[in-house]
Amino acid sequence: MEPELIADYRCVTGENPLWHPIEKRLYWIDIPTGRIFRYDPATGEHEQFYEGEVIGGFTIQADGSLLLFMARGAVKILRDGELITIIDEIPDERESRFNDVIADPEGRVFCGTMSTRSRPGRLYRLERDGRLTKLLDGIGTSNGLGFTPDRKGLYYTDSRRREIYLFDYDRGTGEITNQRVFVRVPEGEGVPDGMTVDSEGYVWSARWDGGCLVRYAPDGCEERRIYFPARKVSSLTFGGEDYTDIYVTTAGGNDKENEGWGAGALFRINLGIKGVPEFFSRISPA
Repeated sequence: MEPELIADYRCVTGENPLWHPIEKRLYWIDIPTGRIFRYDPATGEHEQFYEGEVIGGFTIQADGSLLLFMARGAVKILRDGELITIIDEIPDERESRFNDVIADPEGRVFCGTMSTRSRPGRLYRLERDGRLTKLLDGIGTSNGLGFTPDRKGLYYTDSRRREIYLFDYDRGTGEITNQRVFVRVPEGEGVPDGMTVDSEGYVWSARWDGGCLVRYAPDGCEERRIYFPARKVSSLTFGGEDYTDIYVTTAGGNDKENEGWGAGALFRINLGIKGVPEFFSRISPA
């Protein structure tokens, strides 16, 4: 099946596609330019509706607003065009920025930061009251996350190590334990980037510099690959009325000659495989 081009804003690092179930629209970002976009499949219309500071990732709040994870460890709510600060900055992250994030079933958010020249990245958990807990240190490049269908496991990607891990996850406390390798990507096949988990418990991983999506069975065996006209396939999510539309972001829109004609664009495919809704974050301002 050929991927369908939905919108091409020539994103430098298109990322974090996320279906907004209240609005029935697809949202995504361009990390370094701080742009946010949205697409309405009912009308076919899409737009850039916001531009600001660097945005590494976002979740959708239970009230429909967006929770932005930004540079320097800043976390802010975007509601009706206005920013409400949850965390102004994290002193240890002043040289860094957030990357991939995911809300958990209770409305907390797992949020990773990029490494810097002086230290590796980290994984944090943002509690509903705005408190931040550091969970992991020594991360190469913090990336895609996803929950197992029984909500007892959390997948987590370290791109620099080319590994996707599986942790035991405690929904009551938000704690993660028992880290083990779920998949290791061989050299020369790109690196694992954003990810999601479908309704059958299969893991979908985007391949940065690999030009494809890879679907893994729950036992870690590769089930299929889908290629795109862009080398840097960055992330994906399920959406649409029945969650069978797969929306895929790509990067490299500032260098299409080398990265592919679809670099920086948003694509859609539908294979009849059903996803599951992502959780709302429920973070309250202090």
